Amino acid sequence: MNARTEPGEAGSRAIARPPLVRELLLVAGLFLVYKFGRQLATGHTAEAFRNAGRVWDLERTLRLPGEGTVQSLLLHGETLTESANVYYATVHFPATVAFLVWLYLRRPAHYVWARRVLAAVTAAALVLHLTFPLAPPRMLAATGLVDTGKVFGPSVYGPPRTDHLSNQFAAMPSLHFGWALMVAIGLIVATRSRLRLLWLLHPLLTLLVIVGTANHYWLDCLAAAALLGLALAVIRAPRATATGAEPRKASPPRTRTTGRDPGDLAPAGANVLAGAGR
Repeated sequence: MNARTEPGEAGSRAIARPPLVRELLLVAGLFLVYKFGRQLATGHTAEAFRNAGRVWDLERTLRLPGEGTVQSLLLHGETLTESANVYYATVHFPATVAFLVWLYLRRPAHYVWARRVLAAVTAAALVLHLTFPLAPPRMLAATGLVDTGKVFGPSVYGPPRTDHLSNQFAAMPSLHFGWALMVAIGLIVATRSRLRLLWLLHPLLTLLVIVGTANHYWLDCLAAAALLGLALAVIRAPRATATGAEPRKASPPRTRTTGRDPGDLAPAGANVLAGAGR
């Protein structure tokens, strides 16, 4: 008789851990496509500043809180400002990579789901970067904001005309915020800790940092959240097991009992020997 499969077990075994080399090549390839694709949007300086003025005016029309409110909190201390710049420069990629590595090793099904969502959001963001170049608030004089990276350091950007390694006119949507939000959502979905909602502190801190350092507008973050929401609606998360870890082992088959005498359940050989001794 075949053992009955538990409901969570089939879902856990539906997707095995993908081959490591293939995943490394795939993720690296997606990253290179994104980096080279962003370069196609460079050189649209005039359009990027026109769009920046429109975004700034729209935020004021919508009565969104000024980005300067957050920056004023950072500027209370040079150490705090430098810490925000370090966070902006160093946490974005390592945190996302660590998130994917952990899922790959511990939650393969969730890893495939998260990788697909991140790829979809990044591809959509690339299209927006190409069609809607946008100068960040630190470059727009009308904002009155300080380029904290340039003034206090460290800065990941050079002068726009000589910086050939990054596209500084790709502010909308903010992948800093979109990826951070996906990291938090992915860990909340893939784990069962009572404290897992604390992962939301990562996108919250990222939001305050990217706005306070004048690298993004509020609308950049809202656009990233909207893209992520669409991707999550289309690419559904796998169903976790009761423990969120390895599938449970199937219980051994139960012996069906009847109303007969317990002696009738003894092995047949034992009955023969008993008859011979009578």
